[in-house]
Amino acid sequence: MKHSSQTPASTDLYQPSLSRAGYAVARLGQALLAVGLLALQATAWAQSGPLPEAPIVPLPAVLVQGSWPHALMALVATLLFGVIVVMVVYALRHTVLTLNRLFGTQRHPYLDIDIADWPQITVLIAAHNEEAVVAGCLGALINSNYPAARIKIVPVNDRSTDGTEAIVDDWVRRYPGRITPFHRRGGKAGKAAALKDALAYVEGDIVIIFDADYVPGRGLLKQLVAPFFDPEVGAVMGRVVPVNTGANLLTRLLDLERAGGYQVDQQARMNLRLVPQYGGTVGGVRLSAVAAVGGWNDNTLAEDTDITYRLLLNGWKTVYTNRSECYEEVPEDWAVRIKQVKRWSKGHNQVLLRYGYRFATSPYLSTRERVDGLLLLFVFTLPPLLLLGWVLAMGLYLFNAGTLLTELIPVFALMAYATVGNFAAFFEMAMAVMLDGNRRRLRLLPMSLLGFVVSLFSISSSVFSLLLDHLLHREMVWDKTVRYRKPSIE
Repeated sequence: MKHSSQTPASTDLYQPSLSRAGYAVARLGQALLAVGLLALQATAWAQSGPLPEAPIVPLPAVLVQGSWPHALMALVATLLFGVIVVMVVYALRHTVLTLNRLFGTQRHPYLDIDIADWPQITVLIAAHNEEAVVAGCLGALINSNYPAARIKIVPVNDRSTDGTEAIVDDWVRRYPGRITPFHRRGGKAGKAAALKDALAYVEGDIVIIFDADYVPGRGLLKQLVAPFFDPEVGAVMGRVVPVNTGANLLTRLLDLERAGGYQVDQQARMNLRLVPQYGGTVGGVRLSAVAAVGGWNDNTLAEDTDITYRLLLNGWKTVYTNRSECYEEVPEDWAVRIKQVKRWSKGHNQVLLRYGYRFATSPYLSTRERVDGLLLLFVFTLPPLLLLGWVLAMGLYLFNAGTLLTELIPVFALMAYATVGNFAAFFEMAMAVMLDGNRRRLRLLPMSLLGFVVSLFSISSSVFSLLLDHLLHREMVWDKTVRYRKPSIE
């Protein structure tokens, strides 16, 4: 089916729906909360009895019966129950999104736009020391089926010290008039600052952004530009697919993570009219919308999350297009992965601190948007919260060790909320594998526990680092992701 550029915004009229299974999950959540309350009550009853003369776990003399205040134990139990409730809420969120992706109505409202009066666009390629990959991205864009007269390609060479500049200049000579280089030799560090400076080279109101390691398909630009025919759309995001999946165990695990995050989580939020997130690459923004909300914020490590929430707070929509796939290079070393996760976490939590209250109280957002947006904002606070829950649970176990019931209930609670709560994202990974038609990858799912543990401590570390940054007024540090592809000889 073909549509012209006059395709009205009313093509986006699919109604969100939760299946019967979704309502069943809600009932399950209520049951889990009831079980948690009963477990806590049972713990209280067990604690009310006398402690045995010879506790199973030897404790210092200061912790013998009568020396540990009951009020403090009640506080610890209350805090632990609060952690359990939060984990169950996120478990329900992941489960509802997974079931919607499986049974719900799938929204792809702009996918059938193929013939149109395509607008002038500018494609920015963020490149900092990208000699190994930048040629691949430039070559893919040159071969795009977007009208050549209406596309301006601007590689943003941000203070590179390798051969990036020479490679870019060589492509400029080979394709005169199609590529306009921006060699940024100074200025503030960070991708957001580089993109902000690159706006001087932009033509048109639509800007499509890629990181230099991404390889866009021939028809990707049209798919990313099509949603902007809807005047309410301020940002568009496509699906990211790892290209170096077969390198080692880490890349295979990251492939599972990306599949769950895009194939299930992002698409389900698009289906339910919640808050799809602009990811900073393989996507685009409307410059007039960005200008209306104050322009790029160069004082953040997550310019994509920052612009997503500022657009939402000002009435602009973000669209996710699941079938607009682009291929990236994921980290192949754990040390690089840890730095990447820390940067994402710190940047995401910066946005939480800046806009969390405004988002929660905004009168321009629907209730479902506020709830989903806040759950998304708080997602990088879950790891330290989970670690706190572990400490609280073990504290109850040690300081109240007496009867068998008292000893086992905190351990069972720990296992329950850790497995059903923060591990619930594994449901999305499993469903994504099924939807992608590669069921053999399910065998790797138990190994995702390794990635979970690494991210747990990495993100928790970044949260404390962010707090220290605020207390000590430390400057933002941008850690570049290492590339593994060999430099192109083209």
